[in-house]
Amino acid sequence: MKQQVKKGVLEIFVLAILMQGDSYGYKIVNDLVQYIGITESTLYPILRRLEKANELNTYNVLFQGRNRKYYQITQIGKKHIDEFLLEWEDVRKIFDILVK
Repeated sequence: MKQQVKKGVLEIFVLAILMQGDSYGYKIVNDLVQYIGITESTLYPILRRLEKANELNTYNVLFQGRNRKYYQITQIGKKHIDEFLLEWEDVRKIFDILVK
């Protein structure tokens, strides 16, 4: 269960970063590392999973002669965040009971 929770939270972290604007892999890692330890090897499977679930769109931009793949959150991804926040309220209530 611990692994599933962490996987789900990492997905939400990625989607939350992309709520701030489209981004590319290296920058997403740098934005996330402020909050949670993550590497590119952890990030890219998450990005592929979210893209497969239609929570992200991708497009390429030419940067210094090379294509850079950008990720953009979709309405489905935004809905995922909304559902997480609703569920989180229940988790927070349980947490509050446990720490009191």
